[in-house]
Amino acid sequence: QVQLVESGGGLVQAGVSLRLSCAASGGSLSSYVMGWFRQAPGKEREFVAAINRSGGSTYYADSVKGRFTISRENAKNTVYLQMNSLKPEDTAVYYCAAQVPGGGYYKDYHYWGQGTQVTVSS
Repeated sequence: QVQLVESGGGLVQAGVSLRLSCAASGGSLSSYVMGWFRQAPGKEREFVAAINRSGGSTYYADSVKGRFTISRENAKNTVYLQMNSLKPEDTAVYYCAAQVPGGGYYKDYHYWGQGTQVTVSS
């Protein structure tokens, strides 16, 4: 069973960039579709971005399209989320997730990390 650990969150001002990392252990990340989700206080967890196993296809929520970029380095068993032009509404706990392919890119993920907090001040 793969274990996921996120890192890279923090408190930043609006307009700056952050890069989140998700390191996997206990399995090869290349076997999984990978996604990032986020949950803001008082809100449901929502899809942010996903990437297929090879890294050749990516998918984004409309709210982050053009600002966030998901990527992966299978050789390093790591997935990244580059977040540019951050806004206060991006404040949330960000979760990395892995999916055994077949459930689509926006839901049905099987393994989750513990999350990393991103806070964007105005």
